[in-house]
Amino acid sequence: MTFSHSFKTILAVAFIGLSGFAEAGYDTETDKNGVILAGHDVIGYFTEGKPVLGSADFTAVYNDAIYRFKSAENRDLFTQNPEKYAPQYGGFCAYGMTFGKKFEIDGKAFEIVDGKLFVNKNQDVYKAWAKAVPKHISEANNLWPTVELANPSEL
Repeated sequence: MTFSHSFKTILAVAFIGLSGFAEAGYDTETDKNGVILAGHDVIGYFTEGKPVLGSADFTAVYNDAIYRFKSAENRDLFTQNPEKYAPQYGGFCAYGMTFGKKFEIDGKAFEIVDGKLFVNKNQDVYKAWAKAVPKHISEANNLWPTVELANPSEL
């Protein structure tokens, strides 16, 4: 194998890897920096019952999203069992998911139902979602598998 052939192979593998990376993230609602939950500490929803901003000093990556935490303790708790704490529908708006739509969230409108975190676009949208939570969860659960990997702008 020549140097030129080896170099071309490496470039091809790198390009394929990068092109796959460019497609990653449609299943999580993150900002342009890859941060989920508008920077709020996912553990805070469970332990403090309110949105608590996380810090860039305490982070973890799960499902291609960067989670921020207010402390190393919260980060470590998350990394021990991320599935337990990660928001449903990749952090997209739970009410929007009842329509098969992926809407951004502000991190302030949330509810924990049966130990699972559901977030909504904002407080106004949360009020609509909260009127029929079990029905909306059922609808969203049915639609999520069909839109999970879809580009939000194409829904």
